[in-house]
Amino acid sequence: MSKQVPKVELKVAVSSADLRSLGVDLKSGLTRRIYFLDTADLALQQHGLIVRLRSTRGRAGDAVVKLRPVLPKALPGWLRNDNGFDVEIDALPDNYACSGTLKRTLGRHEVERTAAARKPLSRLLSGRQRRLLTAYANVPLDSLITFGPVEVRRCRFEMAASDHPLVAEQWTFPDGSSIAELSIRCPSSKASAVAAETSSALRAHGIVPDDEPQVTKTEATLRYFRPQFATP
Repeated sequence: MSKQVPKVELKVAVSSADLRSLGVDLKSGLTRRIYFLDTADLALQQHGLIVRLRSTRGRAGDAVVKLRPVLPKALPGWLRNDNGFDVEIDALPDNYACSGTLKRTLGRHEVERTAAARKPLSRLLSGRQRRLLTAYANVPLDSLITFGPVEVRRCRFEMAASDHPLVAEQWTFPDGSSIAELSIRCPSSKASAVAAETSSALRAHGIVPDDEPQVTKTEATLRYFRPQFATP
C-alpha cells in the first residue's frame, strides 16, 4: 500500500481545552472560511464524495473534490495522471481510509466574492472536477447547495517529546460551538512509528482520544448545517 499511497495524514479529534493545554496559539496561524457542497439529502457523501471550497486570508483560495474511500489501482487513468490529483491515507484513531483529492487553486478573494454575490459556488469547480463528480455520483451541479461557512483557525506547532510538528485546527460554527483537531502528515512507511510517538507525547499532556467513534470535520459540518435544508 505504501507504494500506491506514499503519504498518511494522522488525525485525532481533541477539545479546545486540549489545544490550550498544549500552548497552541491559533491567533498566530491561518484564518480560513470553509464551505462544503452537497445535496439536501447528502447524495455526494453517500457516494463517497466531498466538495470543499476554502478562502484563506492573505492567500489563494482553493476548490477540492475528494473521493473517499478509493482503491488507487481502480482509478481511471485520466484521474491518476492528473497533476492536481493526489492520494493519501486519512487515519483516525478508530479507522482509516485511502482518499483521492483533485484540487484547483483559485484567486485570493474568488470564493468570498462568489458567495457574497449569491452565485453557486459550484461554478468555481474545474472541468475535471465536474467530470469526477459525474463519474462517481452523476449529481446535477444545480442541485448542490452550500453548507457553511465555518470559520477556521489553523497553525503549526511543536510538541515536547515529538520530533514531528503538528497542525492544530479549530472550526467554529455560526452558533459559537466548535470542534478541534490535531493532525500530522508523514510517509506511509513511517506512519506506525509517528503515530506511536505522537500518541505518547499527547498522553504525557493528559490528552487521550475518547472511546466514542471520531467524527470528521466534514461530517460535523454537514450535520450542523443540514437541518436548515430539511423539508417541513
